[in-house]
Formats: sequence, structure tokens, C-alpha cells
Amino acid sequence: MEKTAHYDGYVKILEEELIPAMGCTEPIAIALAAARARETLGAEPECCRAEVSGNIIKNVKAVTVPNTGGLKGIEAAAAAGIVAGDSRLELEVLSQVTQEQIAAMAGFLKRCPVTVEPTLGDRVFYIRVTVEGGGHTASCEIMDYHTNITCVCRDSQVLFRADGNGGQKTEQTDRSILSVEEILQFADCLDTADVADVIRRQIAYNSAISAEGLKGGWGAEVGRTIRAVYGDDVAIRAKAAAAAGSDARMSGCELPVVIVSGSGNQGMTASLPVIEYARELGADEDALIRALAVADLVTIHQKTGIGRLSAFCGAVSAGCGAAAGIAYLKGGRFQEVAHTIANALAICSGMICDGAKPSCAAKIAAAVDAGLLGYHMYVDGGHQFVDGEGIIKKGVENTIGNVGRLAREGMRRTDEEILHIMVGR
Repeated sequence: MEKTAHYDGYVKILEEELIPAMGCTEPIAIALAAARARETLGAEPECCRAEVSGNIIKNVKAVTVPNTGGLKGIEAAAAAGIVAGDSRLELEVLSQVTQEQIAAMAGFLKRCPVTVEPTLGDRVFYIRVTVEGGGHTASCEIMDYHTNITCVCRDSQVLFRADGNGGQKTEQTDRSILSVEEILQFADCLDTADVADVIRRQIAYNSAISAEGLKGGWGAEVGRTIRAVYGDDVAIRAKAAAAAGSDARMSGCELPVVIVSGSGNQGMTASLPVIEYARELGADEDALIRALAVADLVTIHQKTGIGRLSAFCGAVSAGCGAAAGIAYLKGGRFQEVAHTIANALAICSGMICDGAKPSCAAKIAAAVDAGLLGYHMYVDGGHQFVDGEGIIKKGVENTIGNVGRLAREGMRRTDEEILHIMVGR
């Protein structure tokens, strides 16, 4: 089959998005910045300052940082990066921490004050960690997405700035080439060998942390509760699998996940339900890879208009993505997938993001449920929410555009108020 116009770009987007991360990506990004700043300083810091945007505060406040002995918050993330981080590992910056280093983190926090300063302005994703010690100062700045280091300084000297020099890649493939129709055409013509490595890793990593979550002892045990209360139907297993991965991850599980749109929760939500349905249907690896490509790309497409961080819960986009992948896996094409997405967005496009924490698992279950309901509404009864009903517009791209506008513009004030509530203002 002839390749689509943007075939190579779609492959590149999957390679850029489906990367491993250990721990919730916002605290890990702080740890990455802190590790790079400490490496640049070349000495043990005597004090540390973390300047962060409101959405970073929101997404770090209540989540456990892995490999810290259960520590939470911005201060813990910075300390972990300083004491034990390796910036070369990017979002796995804390993956090689030793027990001795974990023990050292608490002592470091006692002798080295970490101050947190909210930044002003409209930039949603901003981190700058500055450390001082031995008569010198060093800093590392990250903007817009989790591994996008934009400036590294020592004293008054700029050692790196993201201007295309210094060997650090900051440009990403243009996401505006994505559309639901071409995503499905891409999946149909895909040479699965082109994406097999990244998607096999997604299957392996995300399945492993989901299995760990289902064992229990993590967070509020949302995944285990779903299985215990609602039974063993494939739809139940799909919701529980995604929720269980979040149960473990939000509570400090040290297993890595493969993220989507900069989020481990979204990566698990987009992939694990599709994997569960593939097992139920006896689908081969080729069919699963194609369906996961659909799920991942539909999620990324929706998030492109929303932005990496907002007051709009990213699980909604990923739940739609998962349902789109399931629809494709079961033989659906444009009509089925488009109506699945529109129906699902009509159901739950108001769920707020109030930071990373254990309740994310329950939101994930709700988002997957909305996606599956949207699918069955259309394929089992021909039902759809239609143009003019709330945010729904004729044409799935128009509906996706409306949701992006709602999340990006309409919920900006909501985002501010959520942060005020969380910090007690």
C-alpha cells in the first residue's frame, strides 16, 4: 500500500513521544534540571532555588518522587536530582539511585535549603533550578516540554542556549500534520518494523507497571477495586489495567513507563486498554502495533491543541485515543473512529486537572469508560451526538478544535483557581 504524505513525520512523532520515564514527568523534569545544574556547578550546593510555573507546582505538589524513600514535592524532586541524578538519562534521571543516595537526600534537605518561587507570566511549562556552592552559581532552565533544556549557566557565563548549537535537540516534528483521517491511513499502510521498537517498549513497560499496580498496595488501589467490584469483562479489565498503572506510578513505583504527550498517565491510558482488548481478541502483534499507533497519535493530535499542561485532564484525550485504537483493532475505520472520538469528548470534556496524585487513577478509569461508551453508542446503535449540541461540531476535526480552544483559552482562569485552592490562597 502506498505510504501517506506525512508517513515519515508520523513515524518521527511516535519516536519523539514514546519515550521512557521513571516517575511522574513534572517532578522528574525538576530533578533533571537540578541534576544538570549540580553537574555544571561542579561542587555540592549550599543552597538551591527552584523557579517554576503554576502548572508545575500543581503537578508536583502531591505526587511521590520515585527512588526517594517516599518523599513528595518540588523540594524533594530538586534534592533527588542534586544528590543522585544523572542528567544524561533525561526522564530516567533517577533510575540509577542507590540506597545510600536515598538515605543522603533527607540529610541534604536539612543542610541545604531549597526555596520555591512561582514564576509570573503566561508560560505554562517553566522550570529553572539554580544552585550555589563553593563561591559559584549554576542554573538550568527547561521550558515547554520535559526534556527541553533551553539554557545552562555557570556564574555569568552561558554554557548552553537552545539556538541549534551545542548539540542538544530542541526542535520537534510539526504536530499540525496530524489528522484523524490520515492517522488511520498511516496505520493501514504502516510497515510495523518502522515503529516496532518504540511500541514494543510501550507494551512491555506499561504492562509491567499495570501488573504491579494490580498486585495492590499502591495509592487508592483504584484498579484493584474495579476488578474486585465489577468483574472480569474485557471492558472492566481495560479500565482497571490503565488505572492500576496510575495507582503505582502516582505513589512512587520505580518501574518506568512509556509516556505520550509528556505524560506517563496519558501513555498508560492510551495503550493499556488497547493491549487488553488485543489479548481478548487474540490479535497478532502486527494488528496490536497498528492499533497502538492509532491510539497514541489520536491522543497526541488532541493534546496538540490543548498544550502539555492545562486545567483540562489529559486522561480525557488519552481515553478517546484508547477507544479509537480499540475501534480500529475491531475493524472500524474513519466513520467508527471519528464518531467514537466525538461521542467520548461530548461525555467528559470538563474533567479538571488538579495535579498529579492518586486520584488520577480514577479519572483514567472514567475517561476510558467514556471512550468505550462513545464507541458502543455508534457501532451498536448508530447513535451520535451531533452538530450544535454543546461543543460538538460537524466533523471530528472541528470538535477536536473546539475542545482545544476550551482547554487552552476557556479554562485558563480555572487553572489559576485550582492552583489557588491547592496552595491555600
